[in-house]
Amino acid sequence: MAPRTKTRDRIVLESLGLFNTQGERNVTTNHIAAHLGMSPGNLYYHFRNKQEIITELFGQYEARVDAFLRVPEGRAVTVEDKTFYLESLLAAMWDFRFLHRDLEHLLESDAELAVRYRQFAQRCLDHALGIYRGFVEAGILLMTPAQTEALTLNSWIIITSWVRFLCTTRGESADISQDLLRRGIYQVLALEGGYLAPEAQPAVKALYEKLYVPLDAIVPV
Repeated sequence: MAPRTKTRDRIVLESLGLFNTQGERNVTTNHIAAHLGMSPGNLYYHFRNKQEIITELFGQYEARVDAFLRVPEGRAVTVEDKTFYLESLLAAMWDFRFLHRDLEHLLESDAELAVRYRQFAQRCLDHALGIYRGFVEAGILLMTPAQTEALTLNSWIIITSWVRFLCTTRGESADISQDLLRRGIYQVLALEGGYLAPEAQPAVKALYEKLYVPLDAIVPV
């Protein structure tokens, strides 16, 4: 890998860490340069501004979700696929949690990113609907087409708003842990509870237990 490419990748990786831990709005290009031990001019050689770094990171997140959020080719979906989808979502949300925390601000600040995000959201909804339909066709979920559409949309709303929910209930400066995000994935799974086929319930129950985080750990009294 060429030195310029290695430096660019390092800027992106370290920026992601800073955005995740401190919040994107609290991090400037000067902060990033200082963290990397480089001059602002050297950083600007690779990225003209912070927005370009954010765009690069969104591209990574977009590619990652696009890679796993799709119906398996050549076979029916299984309960094991449900585990794969939920754990993949959890990992992506954790690794790019700043995007979920600051999403409205990011989209208001960049019209091009807003258009790109809307296209991404539509793809995700289309693929998620296909996956849920696959679970219905496989006899894992017992749902009508209207119920399947509602489940898809409700799942998307929870996933995309969960980090903001945590911030509003715990405070903007509160740390977001993987356990807190895991409860958000649990909430998505809980939406399906009344529609599970009897033969799928034992396997899904084990997944419930794996993802469950007590409510008092989410919303402190």
